[in-house]
Amino acid sequence: MNGSISTPEWELVSRLVVAALLGSLIGVERERVAWAAGLRTHMLVSVGACLVMIVSAFGFGGVLGPNIVLDPSRVAAQVVSGIGFLGAGTILLRGDIVRGLTTAASLWAVAAVGLAIGGGLYVPATAATLIMLAILTVLKPVEEWFQHRNISHELTLLADRHGVSIDTLNEALGYRARRITRFVCSPNADGSDEIRVRFERISTPELLHIATQLEAIPLVHKVVRTDAPNS
Repeated sequence: MNGSISTPEWELVSRLVVAALLGSLIGVERERVAWAAGLRTHMLVSVGACLVMIVSAFGFGGVLGPNIVLDPSRVAAQVVSGIGFLGAGTILLRGDIVRGLTTAASLWAVAAVGLAIGGGLYVPATAATLIMLAILTVLKPVEEWFQHRNISHELTLLADRHGVSIDTLNEALGYRARRITRFVCSPNADGSDEIRVRFERISTPELLHIATQLEAIPLVHKVVRTDAPNS
């Protein structure tokens, strides 16, 4: 822990200001993607955590004595666990999709930045802020690439009655058949079958290749791409 009980007040105020500035950097990035926990929320979390750390470290100097020991880490630990309630409020579940985990994590990390500034650890707090910004911005395309490969797609096949089964698909697609998570066959009035097949964790080029393989099945008349609702 840097600093002491005699730390001047201007130094403590400067820590609050720096905490607000570092928190705003993360908040601006979250505001850019239109999340509810944006600029002001991240600034408040960072400043609040900083103030809690200052109070923990310097607010009880008057009661210290030979038999009284100050442990600032106890209050810091409460901030780390308590910020989880605020982060949980930013997490949304929409169908099978969970949104807000990154914002919740950024709030938790910003609280840690505030604690570090409150403890006088300017360099580690600044370095952590820069690393967080890199994670939220520079690595975004990489994350989107992985997510693109993990979405669901659905194909609808029109085939002769009882002409296509799951075994037929396994034989036609080979190892790609392991990506099938749903197979629904519905009879049509004209004597054909409408088969809806859902695939998980495949990219768009893979889906096009699968559609070509399915169209090559003799009893299949047409293959139409219909993305699954959670894609």
